[in-house]
Amino acid sequence: MTERYSRQQLFQPIGNKGQQQIRSKHVLVVGAGALGSASAEALVRAGIGKLTLVDRDYVEWSNLQRQQLYTEQDAQNKLPKAVAAKNRLRQINTEVKIEALVMDAQPANLESIVQTADVIIDATDNFDTRFILNDLSHKYEVPWIYGSCVGSYGTTYTVIPNVTPCLHCILKKVPVGGATCETAGIISPAVQIVAAYQITEALKILVEDVEALRHTFLTFDVWNNQHAEFKTGKMKSDKCSSCGSTRTYPYLAYENQLKTEVLCGRETVQIRPSQRHLYNFDELEKRLKKQGKVDRNPYLLSCQLPEQRFVIFQDGRVFIHGTNDIQFARSLYYRLLG
Repeated sequence: MTERYSRQQLFQPIGNKGQQQIRSKHVLVVGAGALGSASAEALVRAGIGKLTLVDRDYVEWSNLQRQQLYTEQDAQNKLPKAVAAKNRLRQINTEVKIEALVMDAQPANLESIVQTADVIIDATDNFDTRFILNDLSHKYEVPWIYGSCVGSYGTTYTVIPNVTPCLHCILKKVPVGGATCETAGIISPAVQIVAAYQITEALKILVEDVEALRHTFLTFDVWNNQHAEFKTGKMKSDKCSSCGSTRTYPYLAYENQLKTEVLCGRETVQIRPSQRHLYNFDELEKRLKKQGKVDRNPYLLSCQLPEQRFVIFQDGRVFIHGTNDIQFARSLYYRLLG
């Protein structure tokens, strides 16, 4: 091991052996926003062997207050977060193999990655994706670490397949509604605290110090000086369809049809074609210039309409900013892309 990890190796629970284990492991971080930025940087600085980043979004100016890997230039260029994160992380540690994937976190996209991962870090902004991660975790027996934050509040929980209750056991179903960063805001310290807990748990798993894992569901409000945690052991259900004795993994079911959703807490609709579609950006730019101002980079093309902004990714996904009306968004999608 190089001198760069010497202080980490001096920490007795890690040591030289633990550092070698960290160096041989693969971590999947789903989401490259605030939590994903903090977690990815910590893992890369710790000397993880391989890091895979999955994110569907691009850098915007409102991200810069708390998403520590990104710069004003990234926002100006509308770089996909996964790509911008990889660019910065490679400057931090060239020894780490970094894979950046600009795509939706769906079962078909994640399944092969999860099978090679040693730990999954949840850095998403919605429970639909978290329940997908929960099912994939149990299907392939890969630990995952849940985390979320909004305002000055944060929560985290570590899921070990066949040992702890899963997220489905605890929450029963996907929560609907609730505060988001768009409605309640968020302060950076809440992000850093959740990420610190998540990465600490990840390091314990990577060095196989399972006795040190925290078996509680932890919440805090850093502004109002509140901290609470509760034991979850008795919440494990043998009837759970995600982790019980007759598992069906309900959140991995996929319907082969157009997927449309309002992004969490944002006046934005995402439309995802049922099959991956690669656009010819040159032809698309010529067509959309008749509708409004067009900007592009190698990963996405953006068209500013009078009241909406239309963003097309290389994998065929479309963001329509400026509306929460799914029917209107679909109509606009078909009118512009046919």
